[in-house]
Amino acid sequence: MTDLVHPARALWWLFEPVHAVTYFQPEGRAAFEEAGLHGRLHGYFASRSAPLGAVDAAPVVAAFFTFAPAMVERALPEVWTHASPEEALAARLKGSAATLARLLEHVDPEQVDLVADTLERAASRLDCAGRVLAAANAALPPTSGRYERLWQAATVMREHRGDGHVAALVAAGLDGCEALVVRCAMDMRREMIQPLRGWTDAEWEAAVERLVERGWLTERGTLTELGRMGHQSLEAATDLAAARVWEDYPRAELDRLAAALKPMSALCRSQLPVNPAGLPDQPYTEAPAQP
Repeated sequence: MTDLVHPARALWWLFEPVHAVTYFQPEGRAAFEEAGLHGRLHGYFASRSAPLGAVDAAPVVAAFFTFAPAMVERALPEVWTHASPEEALAARLKGSAATLARLLEHVDPEQVDLVADTLERAASRLDCAGRVLAAANAALPPTSGRYERLWQAATVMREHRGDGHVAALVAAGLDGCEALVVRCAMDMRREMIQPLRGWTDAEWEAAVERLVERGWLTERGTLTELGRMGHQSLEAATDLAAARVWEDYPRAELDRLAAALKPMSALCRSQLPVNPAGLPDQPYTEAPAQP
């Protein structure tokens, strides 16, 4: 841990890859296929939305936020004709556990248990009011098995932070496409993220125009000082919304958690072919640690 950044941000940077890696590995794809969820769209949208039940596209568009509505509508609610939410949940846990068992094969099992125990304890203390995805995941039955516990706890924590980030974006008056455009003006490639989130060129360019009019982007598409400050405020608000659960943890315990998570996170991050969650290259930035 370091004083250069909020503990909630440093820990998110470490546990996010543990959650995200399952969607890009053969074990995850095989589990989804076995459940009848064929193709990336069906596997991802069914498994991540399954804690909400057999919902249609509208609440998933709202909760996932940065995905184009048309992309979500290509998957939902049609996926539920292939697999039930219960089957999707079983598939995601099976694939995730198998993925982590392979990637973390040479990691000390006691360290895996330490991280799973600590994240589970943190997840049990979360206030999920206003956080729909976090609440739905937190309400799932407890899991057994070392890697199942690790993945599920990391998932509850990342959905809690993600819900808080969406709230910060909404409060700042940004929509899903605009949020991606801002990130691409900083450190992400449009040609990578735009197809993954399903926005058309027309929708993307319209978002750019709105941000130029607002003063967040220059005519060249680069971030203005106002845009930079706006982004820093968004990240600070997200950190603050995710911080309460860690406030009562002694610094030594947070350091132990971070030290145990670091090699696991690095192994998972090395298997991510893209940057699906918009993680920065490093958890530490020049932005102030506290809002």
